[in-house]
Amino acid sequence: MTEIQTRGRKETLDKDLDKFVRMEEAASHVSRGLAGPGFGLLFIAAAALFAAIYVAGGQNSALIIIAAMLGGYMALNIGANDVANNVGPAVGSKALSMLGALVIAAVFESAGALIAGGDVVGTISKGIIDPATVADTNVFIWAMMAALISSALWVNLATVLGAPVSTTHSVVGGVMGAGIAAAGFSAVNWPTMGAIAASWVISPVLGGLIGAGFLAFIKIKIIYQDDKIAAARRWVPVLLAVMAAAFSAYLALKGLKKVIHLDGLEILVIGVVAGLITYFVSKPVIHRQSEGMENRNQSVRKLFNVPLICSAALLSFAHGANDVANAVGPLAAVVHTAEAGEVIAKVSIPFWVMLIGAAGISFGLLLFGPKLIRMVGEQITKLNPMRAYCVALSAAVTVIVASWLGLPVSSTHIAVGAVFGVGFFREWYTSKSQRRRDYMTRKYNRRRPNGAAAKATPAAAAPPEEARRRMLVRRAHFTTIIAAWIITVPAAAVLSAVIFIVLDAAF
Repeated sequence: MTEIQTRGRKETLDKDLDKFVRMEEAASHVSRGLAGPGFGLLFIAAAALFAAIYVAGGQNSALIIIAAMLGGYMALNIGANDVANNVGPAVGSKALSMLGALVIAAVFESAGALIAGGDVVGTISKGIIDPATVADTNVFIWAMMAALISSALWVNLATVLGAPVSTTHSVVGGVMGAGIAAAGFSAVNWPTMGAIAASWVISPVLGGLIGAGFLAFIKIKIIYQDDKIAAARRWVPVLLAVMAAAFSAYLALKGLKKVIHLDGLEILVIGVVAGLITYFVSKPVIHRQSEGMENRNQSVRKLFNVPLICSAALLSFAHGANDVANAVGPLAAVVHTAEAGEVIAKVSIPFWVMLIGAAGISFGLLLFGPKLIRMVGEQITKLNPMRAYCVALSAAVTVIVASWLGLPVSSTHIAVGAVFGVGFFREWYTSKSQRRRDYMTRKYNRRRPNGAAAKATPAAAAPPEEARRRMLVRRAHFTTIIAAWIITVPAAAVLSAVIFIVLDAAF
């Protein structure tokens, strides 16, 4: 065999091996893409098995098992879409790795759902449709089934498209649409819907204002001080105390009521005591961490890493308490109606129903959450630990207040509203800062060709495309998210009405 023939065979063999390598890489990529849906299907099957164990031999057990599967599917989608708002800022600011954020969110989401989720579940299951107008148990069950299916499908589609829509909007819209299809417009409790709709508008605005307020406070009290480290030692423990007070008061209100009844004054005292303890414990810790740091903004940011992680955990707890209702509210209504054979305003929430919701949210986060975590934390506006802390803390406070009131507000609106608030505040501040305008003018001029940078150009004279580029909140994401928020309720309602009509005709 000649040398040329040997070389030709080697080249052919190398090409064949390259083809096999490419095929293996493609197969590996496809298998990774199918792993998430595969585990999701396993969870839905486990939810069905779990429900079958609890309702074995009971009345309408098949309906309950199907409803449990739908509730599990909805919970997976909540974890994939909504939970990104809780930990996205921490990941975007590099205070948390993706793995750390997933673990923290999964643990605290489950804790919030199991400890404090009951009150909001009651609002979802009984507050939107008047049971008196849908007295037929079969009609009511199919209405709740349609609401679960439509809302889960809509959130699933939004997650695939990378849009952080409100799962609360989806469920409320689904329940409303099915109720209208079942018994007409009179079936919907419009005053309750009005209050819920008002909270959807108020929540993002309030979250944005609180987030901007915290950022302004940090800038004035810490960043713009001559001695930034001393200012941080003074005020970071205060911010930690505020967070601890809110968390403790919330836990006392929601968790301890199963053991002991506490009035408003006692809950306030618990919050104040927890805040004071946190302040005096964290003060020396922050002092030690700041020793030897340079008097720079970059140094101060490091002090916010731990507070940011704590606030992300708090927000995850509050989100689990609030949004577990989206998955198990209609499911709880189906379980009671199928077992008792009656439609009533108030139902007890079985523990196994709450467990499906809590586990589904955590699994959905772990399987599908990273995509939207990156979008919320990195693509709307640039976040550092201080800004991300303001977002997380403001969102947590707003969610806690809403949960106290029993309103199924949208955590998506609150958290993303806080991100927008921080970003728009920075835009407003930089527009008023002469130093910032001079810096941007020099930066713009340096990019101009033919030595034109030597001539100063006022910031206001920059072309429109340059002005848009300087905006600190990406307008494309802003308009897309607002549009998704607007369309979610009617889309879920129409889809739910169609699904109810089909189910009612088929069964």
